[in-house]
Amino acid sequence: MPIFTTVTLMAPALIAMGAVWGGVWAISGLIWMTALTASLDRLITATLATVEGDEFPAADRLSTTLALVHFALWLLVIAALSGATGLLLWEKLAAFAGAGLFMGQVSNSNAHELIHRPGQWLRRAGRWVYISVLFGHHLSAHTLVHHVHVGTRSDPNTARRGESFYRFFVRAWSGGFRDGLRAENKRSALSGRPKWRHPYLDYIIGAGLVLILAALIGGGTGVLAAVCLSGFAQTQLMLSDYVQHYGLSRRIMANGKPEPVGSRHSWNAPHPMSSALMLNAPRHSDHHAHPSRPFPALRLDDDMPMLPRSLPVMACVALYPRLWRRVMDPRAALWQEPAE
Repeated sequence: MPIFTTVTLMAPALIAMGAVWGGVWAISGLIWMTALTASLDRLITATLATVEGDEFPAADRLSTTLALVHFALWLLVIAALSGATGLLLWEKLAAFAGAGLFMGQVSNSNAHELIHRPGQWLRRAGRWVYISVLFGHHLSAHTLVHHVHVGTRSDPNTARRGESFYRFFVRAWSGGFRDGLRAENKRSALSGRPKWRHPYLDYIIGAGLVLILAALIGGGTGVLAAVCLSGFAQTQLMLSDYVQHYGLSRRIMANGKPEPVGSRHSWNAPHPMSSALMLNAPRHSDHHAHPSRPFPALRLDDDMPMLPRSLPVMACVALYPRLWRRVMDPRAALWQEPAE
């Protein structure tokens, strides 16, 4: 746990100092999230050890701490971008980029961990992390749609071979909202849940409260900062989804149902620094096989598809569709051969 704690908490500490003091601190958090992480991933050949066991109170404490840090950093960065700390334009841009990367990579990974953990308060914390970046519906789309239909045409968050990230983003965002709403409506009908307890009301009202809070902090500039920060964070999240399932589909069996989810239906990465930063999110196959397994216990095996570079680096490659297809289409085809 010490490496997860150090790597994940150092990033917001540096970003916060940059938001307050500017100068070299303004780029320190950005460097931590980008160049330093990528460099250490290349230099360190060892992978993070898997921690055996079923109960990880230390992991839950770190996740809770990261959620609280996320909210505090959101308040600070919105204030800084609104002019409260006197940053120059370039310092604001650096603080914005660092915070957006943190919220899209670390906070997203942590919220993802929280919504899969047992315990009402942990799940609520994950929900509000998503709501704070105006993406609350992702909770419903992820748990009720993605985990059920991953690797099939029914999952909007499974990227198809040959599909660019930009086309995927539009399809996955709108499809996730629509299919998550449909799944929640069905669950409400079966459970008799009153309409006022519909999760989408929480997502929409929560988003409104987030924007009101941003307005109270920085007026129109604060609202603009909150919207832009949310858009950047959401892009990071969607890039992770795009990379982790690109071109991998489940075979349809004779009974018309898709085969069970297996290790070859997700891309993985063994790189230690980005794995620590993203709470082992790159160990994606094991997560789909065991959604409630805490992040320190996620495993990597030789029979899992591996990305040629770390997940953040491949997310950057995905921004260039021709390069992405040249790198990934042959790899995806090899993993699909057994299913075709």
